[in-house]
Amino acid sequence: MSKRALLLAALVAAAATAAERVPLVVEARLDTVIHPASASYLEKVLADAERDGAALVIVTLSTPGGLLTSTRAMSSAILRSKVPVATFVAPSGAQAASAGFFLLLSGDVAAMAPGTNTGAAHPVGGEGQDLPKNLNEKAEQDARAFIRTLAHQRGRNADRAEAAVSRSVSYTETEAKEGGLVELIARDVPDLVGQLDGRRVVRVGGGETTLALKGARIDARPMGQAERALGVVSDPNVAYVLFLVGLVGLYFELSTPGAVLPGVVGAIALLLALYAFSVLPVNLAGLALILLGIGLFVAEVKVVSHGILAVGGALALLAGSLLLFSGGRGAEGYRVDLGVVLPSLAATLGIVGLLAWKTARLRRLPARTGLHAMVGESGRVADGFGSSRSGRVQVLGEYWEAQGPEGLVPGDTVRVVRATGRILEVERRSS
Repeated sequence: MSKRALLLAALVAAAATAAERVPLVVEARLDTVIHPASASYLEKVLADAERDGAALVIVTLSTPGGLLTSTRAMSSAILRSKVPVATFVAPSGAQAASAGFFLLLSGDVAAMAPGTNTGAAHPVGGEGQDLPKNLNEKAEQDARAFIRTLAHQRGRNADRAEAAVSRSVSYTETEAKEGGLVELIARDVPDLVGQLDGRRVVRVGGGETTLALKGARIDARPMGQAERALGVVSDPNVAYVLFLVGLVGLYFELSTPGAVLPGVVGAIALLLALYAFSVLPVNLAGLALILLGIGLFVAEVKVVSHGILAVGGALALLAGSLLLFSGGRGAEGYRVDLGVVLPSLAATLGIVGLLAWKTARLRRLPARTGLHAMVGESGRVADGFGSSRSGRVQVLGEYWEAQGPEGLVPGDTVRVVRATGRILEVERRSS
């Protein structure tokens, strides 16, 4: 091997060694409502950071809150992480409210950018509404215990943290730092990394780590479009509409076979709705009422009930829609907004009703297959009709024995008026 080749190999090896020595800082960005897709995203980022040998994970927060169940899963992932985690409310103007406050206090180090705020973590319903008294007390006590344990684990001010839950107190970045809720105020991620270099971090379960971040490479790993889309699907209003679209699409396909598109759209919508139902607090009674409503409405076609089944179906749909996400697991209080329920129900009932009416109308029509399907068709005389008023005609490309008026000659145009046995009765048709 030549000296030049050896020198080149040495330079490549030196560059690779230097690259390995550069600390890796992974940045996760939570800038959506907290939902199951957010939890999956954060868990994946933390697992990948550990696999890649990252020195630190920074979780940038800009969220109004979200599901408490997802928040618990994310906090647990942060606490279990083998890579130190810094939670950071940024950029300026961002907030870490409600569920975001829990995530902020979960980090090994908590920081905020100038012009941000956090807190206001009192439990509310999915649409921001107050919870019923008993449910509110239960949810509040659970959330207060949760925030206290997070504050104690990280050595932060548990009283101020609990006030954000019990009294919905909010804090600016300065108030949070002075109150012992966060450790640092940083302009942006590079500034935060610079302030964290050389800092000693106490990990959950004991042990300390000194962060060596000089010259660190920052690798931003934002949430993908698929995860954002799944987050949108997890909204109760969206899930409810998708469920109705799925039911209507499948019913359309079953009532008019061969349409294809409504069935495909309905199947996709139904699968997305079922995904949302798997992560939302679904009330099975509400779901059963919706299915019963559709069943009663369809049964109106086959059973003469003078509209009783249709009215019952409409009431079951309305009740099921209002109950669909109430009384489920957890204390989120998620429900479908009435402004979404009423238009969706009206559209669903209108479409299903129209399809049912058309199906019933078609079933009442006389049979239009076989020989009887020729009634009304035009034909041409093949053999003339004599005194017996019998002859042969060509209809739809086939020759048939026929009876008709005298005087018909080959080439005359006739119309089929009746079919008896295998004999067609025809009449003269003027051109």
